Amino acid sequence: MGGDFHASDLTRRSFVASSAGLVASAAAGPTLAQAAGGMRRVIIDTDPGVDDAFALLLAMRSPELKIEGITPVAGNVPLALTLPNALRMVEIAGRSDIPVAAGADKPLERRLVTATYAHGENGLGGAIFPVPKLKPIADPASDFIRRIVRKYPGEVTLITLGPQTNVATAIASDPGLAKLVKGVVMMGGSLSGGNVTPAAEFNIYVDPEAARIVFQSGIPLTMVGLDVTRKTALTAAHLERLQAAGTPVAKAAAQIASNTINQNRAQGYLKGPNMHDPLAMAAFLDPSLLTWKDYYVDIETKGELTAGETVGYSPIQGDQPRRADMVREAAERMAIRGSAPSLGGATISPVLRDKYVPNTRVAMDVDSARFFELLIGRLAGKA
Repeated sequence: MGGDFHASDLTRRSFVASSAGLVASAAAGPTLAQAAGGMRRVIIDTDPGVDDAFALLLAMRSPELKIEGITPVAGNVPLALTLPNALRMVEIAGRSDIPVAAGADKPLERRLVTATYAHGENGLGGAIFPVPKLKPIADPASDFIRRIVRKYPGEVTLITLGPQTNVATAIASDPGLAKLVKGVVMMGGSLSGGNVTPAAEFNIYVDPEAARIVFQSGIPLTMVGLDVTRKTALTAAHLERLQAAGTPVAKAAAQIASNTINQNRAQGYLKGPNMHDPLAMAAFLDPSLLTWKDYYVDIETKGELTAGETVGYSPIQGDQPRRADMVREAAERMAIRGSAPSLGGATISPVLRDKYVPNTRVAMDVDSARFFELLIGRLAGKA
């Protein structure tokens, strides 16, 4: 399925703009999240999940967003739990106007791996909430994504907080869809090592084939990965502020946070949990919270030890940085290489792309204090 999508299909306009701004982009946020005025249309694809729940509540407490829908997917826990967890968050936030469409219950080509060790058996750190009264809509998530993107071409940003299965399925079933998506802002990946294996971050690891379809689709991508989310540990002080607020949203967030902090301590962790998914949501709301750098990113799908690794290529990384005026020239000469061909398959070229074309803006650092002021401030704010 991934063979139909190539990052080399990105426009030369994107290449020129990206390569000319490589140095400056390290301090600038992604333009896809900057409002031209009015609310911004989003679909939130998610696998709740402790931090997903926080991200959903943050989104529903953010007046800048027009949330067209929420599309749960199997990931942190099976779909049988992520779907009702999403419905619970919608009810808690008092946002029954937001449709919820059930997504994929397994990855494209692999057996599902979950993260109950981090999120508890129910996905919410063991926090118990009533069975939701709301029901999902009839449309499958991939069909819903296609319908909304085609209804509002060029307006909808997909904020993905779990494996990319739903989005990849939508893209693969509708070849013209990728050109109509405004952008994808994802929590996923890492250029500094993984969390489920030494190489791979969990969301990409669960469905690397789906991630590769998305990364090679030509959609403008923003990657908020472990490089920055590891700097967002929730603290007892944050919990106390939530507990003091007394609103339904703050109470629910505090209950989930308290259970998860206690679970972390019981497992010997000295801090956390980290707010991975809320940081991706916050990056869309206020890109100035982070610093950024452009990369060509691809996904390892074949490695026995490295499947799910996000591999970033850049002409200005490494131990021999170039002068700023030479960066564009270096980018134009840079080829994207994979592994050298084996003796048994010497006819296969190691050159995967003959030109360097950035496809992803990657978060490199974060102002954690400002991030938590946004997150806790909105969750603890008055209803």
